[in-house]
Amino acid sequence: MNVTSHRYGFGEEDKPKVSPVERAAEEAAEAEAKAIYSAILTRAPEHDIDPTIDRVAALVELLGDPQKSFRAIHLTGTNGKTSTSRMVERLLRELGLRTGRFTSPHLHTVRERIAIDGEPISAVRFVEVWRDIEPYVAMVDAQLEEKGQSRLSFFEVLAGFAFAAFADTPVDVAVVEVGLGGEWDSTNVVDGEVAVFTPISRDHERWLGHTITEIATVKSGIIKALDPGAIVVTAEQPEEAAAVIAGVAQARGARVVAQGYDIEVVNRTVAVGGQLIDLRGTGGLYTEIFLPLHGAHQAQNALLALVAVEQFTGGGALDGGVVEAAFADVDSPGRLELVRRSPTVLVDAAHNPAGAQVLVDALGEAFAFHRLVGVVGIMADKDAEGILSVLEPALDEIVITRSTSMRSMDIDDLADIARDIFDEDRVHTAEHVGEAVAMAADLTEQGDSDQVASGTGVLVAGSVILAAEARALFRRD
Repeated sequence: MNVTSHRYGFGEEDKPKVSPVERAAEEAAEAEAKAIYSAILTRAPEHDIDPTIDRVAALVELLGDPQKSFRAIHLTGTNGKTSTSRMVERLLRELGLRTGRFTSPHLHTVRERIAIDGEPISAVRFVEVWRDIEPYVAMVDAQLEEKGQSRLSFFEVLAGFAFAAFADTPVDVAVVEVGLGGEWDSTNVVDGEVAVFTPISRDHERWLGHTITEIATVKSGIIKALDPGAIVVTAEQPEEAAAVIAGVAQARGARVVAQGYDIEVVNRTVAVGGQLIDLRGTGGLYTEIFLPLHGAHQAQNALLALVAVEQFTGGGALDGGVVEAAFADVDSPGRLELVRRSPTVLVDAAHNPAGAQVLVDALGEAFAFHRLVGVVGIMADKDAEGILSVLEPALDEIVITRSTSMRSMDIDDLADIARDIFDEDRVHTAEHVGEAVAMAADLTEQGDSDQVASGTGVLVAGSVILAAEARALFRRD
């Protein structure tokens, strides 16, 4: 049995047979999907924000408001949105509902962002949906250019694309993660019956504001005045954020369900390959649920997902078998993901200080490394000093590198910051991710021989793109 077959659950004897004609069609669709993606990339990138939903609203109106054809759960926060979205979607699917899931950013293919029933939209469907919406995108572009404005941005087009794909499937419910913020995010043309808030901290301050209150105010824009009222499910938040969420919810007739008051992670125990968790939702207590992800933050994400689905389905308890089956099948690529053994190589998409902190906490709980070497590359617009300061106690040495993104911080500049935080002889540099991982693996072998044999590892972290490139090295793409 080869590795690729095994990874997808098929042996050579029972792999689905694909005819040469079908294979050729798939390859042609994949090539066309890549060309479409390249064309969309020529638009303003998703980090170049125009804080309004008017533009994407014009697009979906021309498309017939596809976002109104399905029910929705909308998620915002600073960290944990994608993991929580995946858990929500998996629970809904276990309940027999047809699902759409829109998340960002992606690791390897843009089609990951638009998932139908848990799987990335196929290349064939990607092409078909684009052909359907392309004339309407061109119409809005022309209207905007007549007003002296730029064309629709990459993310505006992708949001409209996702909603059209979900409506055309059709899905019963869409799980929608904001791209950035909430109030003026392109996804906010959706009216989420349940609005989920993962922990809020400082990030993207250029667009969201420099205080927790400002950031929470923008994110609270996903709470809608609906009839019947929306439900807000929130993690434990800084006091300022909690006050903002509560105030907006009250003003818009929404009811708040908050961790620490109404719901809680009752207990969690480290287990092989993950953890056993006890969760108290609005429908009751669920015990000894296996979650194949590490860290207290993932238990919190599971709690939010569970309660979001409880509320979406009426507020009562979910069937215990459904909960167990769904959570046991959850994955979250690029989130403290084991991609190799001997030495152990872990990949994490942590890209801000709060994300780095939960990563360090989970590392200490789930792994017993005697020697851990970091491979770190950070985007130029991120808090590099804050991220490195959090990672420093967990790393014996660090290899500074960069991803292929144009936004990645210059290696020398990042290394200078690292030398102010680490001892100078603990800081190394490598131009490419592959070179950096190889160097880090070599560095793990320079400790005490007994310790090398019993517990060494490499941790790749600092950006989503770096995580994706590291995963690709080990064929996790």
